[in-house]
Amino acid sequence: MYSHRLRGKVRRAQKEVETGTQRLRQKLITQLESMFDLAEQSARNAKTPKQREGFMRITGYIAQVLNSLSRSFDEALINEELDRLEKMIDEAITKDKDKGTATAVQGSSGS
Repeated sequence: MYSHRLRGKVRRAQKEVETGTQRLRQKLITQLESMFDLAEQSARNAKTPKQREGFMRITGYIAQVLNSLSRSFDEALINEELDRLEKMIDEAITKDKDKGTATAVQGSSGS
């Protein structure tokens, strides 16, 4: 499930905030780029317009975090933004579960 992978990546990114700034900055950028790709893929493969909208919102927010990270590095701010991203992912999952819709989006190739 892409949403669970996204949430796991957010949690791993939060743990990385405790390490060296420059190394962390590059690692976070790499992780956020990966999350962006997953969110974008989830949006493309969404089963409902509401799912698509939720994942596009997540994609946009990840882009904002990347932009912020590339301009400056503030550990507290990054942690706040990662917490907000995790909440957005949780909300998307919860809304889907409330409607009885699976959030797992399989690749278009069926694999």
